Amino acid sequence: MIRGSTALIAHIGWPTHTFKSPMIYNPYFEQAGIDAVVVPMGCQPGPYPALLRSLFTLENLRGALITMPHKVATVALLDEMTPTVRVTGSCNAVRRGPEGQLQGDMFDGEGFVRGLRRKGCTLSGARALVVGNGGVGSAIAASLAAAGVAVLALFDARPESAMGLGQRLTQAYPDLEVITGHNDPAGFDLVVNATPMGMNDGDAMPMDVSRIAPEAFVGEVVMKAEMTAFLNAASARGCRYQVGSDMLFEQIPAYLEFFGLPSTTAENLRAVARLSY
Repeated sequence: MIRGSTALIAHIGWPTHTFKSPMIYNPYFEQAGIDAVVVPMGCQPGPYPALLRSLFTLENLRGALITMPHKVATVALLDEMTPTVRVTGSCNAVRRGPEGQLQGDMFDGEGFVRGLRRKGCTLSGARALVVGNGGVGSAIAASLAAAGVAVLALFDARPESAMGLGQRLTQAYPDLEVITGHNDPAGFDLVVNATPMGMNDGDAMPMDVSRIAPEAFVGEVVMKAEMTAFLNAASARGCRYQVGSDMLFEQIPAYLEFFGLPSTTAENLRAVARLSY
């Protein structure tokens, strides 16, 4: 039930047909008796800066969830940001500070890594490849570095994105070996698809899956389907894997705390969610 007292959380991105957050947050709010609602808002890049600023003139807006393709563009719109946002160059959560300032944080990487650890994936000393170095890929790479991977390979269709992220990671983590320039998954313990490939039928694979070792762990960020073509191919090779929605479930408790709302566990969120694909 949406009332005049309901706190709004905007979920901003494009396209919106892949959005899963409303199907997780809103059932939880209903179950917990929290007077808040997540509302999907489709916005393309051109009008996005004006939209974000105008939304935060609403007195009943608690915050905004930011997703593709706006995570990188959001950083320039912030008044205050966390160190994670500075390293990744991306932001997926915005709230209004006590003096009206826009404050940003990034939780994608935290959720992704938390999910890997709960599945028994060993990160300390591992060799990891992250294909796609935009908002979500940068966050995952930064969190993997913080988790102690020894080697981190970065690849993006825009080489400058991989190079820039690599430089920021090297500055923050001097002992980390950073490699850029290729997406060959051979020899890596962890392989991550952090590109949008898989959101649309007929998309190409983000890498040559036949080069992934069966012993490797594979991670996905696309949430259009529980099992994407990439995960199906990796599973057929015998790889353990993490589906895209796991990253979302694991980071939502941190989001709730950021927005000043009662938090919960990933398990409870799964139990009450009404996901559809």
